[in-house]
Amino acid sequence: MRRIENAFDELKREGKKGFIPFITAGDPDLDATGELLVELANSGATLIELGVPFSDPMADGPVIQRASERALKHGFGLKDIFETIAKARAKVDTPIVLFSYFNPLLQYGVDRLARDARQAGIDGILVTDLTPEESEQFAAPLALSDLDLIFLVAPTSTDARLQMIATHASGFVYAVSRAGVTGARENVSREAELLVRRVRRFSGLPVAVGFGISSVDQVEQTLAYADAVVVGSAIVAQIEKLSKGPNLVQKIGQFMRSLIPAEVKT
Repeated sequence: MRRIENAFDELKREGKKGFIPFITAGDPDLDATGELLVELANSGATLIELGVPFSDPMADGPVIQRASERALKHGFGLKDIFETIAKARAKVDTPIVLFSYFNPLLQYGVDRLARDARQAGIDGILVTDLTPEESEQFAAPLALSDLDLIFLVAPTSTDARLQMIATHASGFVYAVSRAGVTGARENVSREAELLVRRVRRFSGLPVAVGFGISSVDQVEQTLAYADAVVVGSAIVAQIEKLSKGPNLVQKIGQFMRSLIPAEVKT
């Protein structure tokens, strides 16, 4: 059984919900990224999303854009990210999803990507700008390597599009809480709950909700209707704030735990 499927099945058996943190690879550096993967796993993450830094992150708000800019200054590539993940995978069993734009993956080579990602211990890939209509050639090598292909859905997605995504997606469906880019918000959109209901009409996959969730209250509100919640910008902002001081990794673990309510499996 795939790790992502197993993680959500375990949540369902125990009547729990999931918590998914997001960090950017190489922010503040790759050594810290490896340590953060282990810390987040040990702090209760259901799975971890690891962003591939990209020079033109259209879907990301200013916090994650700055993280990509900081990471890109180190001059590493996907191969280095895979090596970092492999070292962390030797210590933890938590599923890891690579979160990327299509360009750096295409540059790496799709067949090579599928092989190396699986060998590194990656469990799924989410490509923010890959549409289901254009995903067939990308999806086939991933399937052969037992890698889940995760898609984003948004409140603006039509029922026909949700149905199409449901036929292509595996692992889970990532529901964007609102239109626009990533970034913390004071309120979680009511549209997210309606979107989750619509997704469940077409797919039996777990549904995780992200974009704009930054407090334990917002996590609790979201988990009232979603299977899992994704927190990215709030964690990345803490990394930016604390990266110059001591004990970054431990402090990020503490921050993540402060966002996890009782209904989340830890």
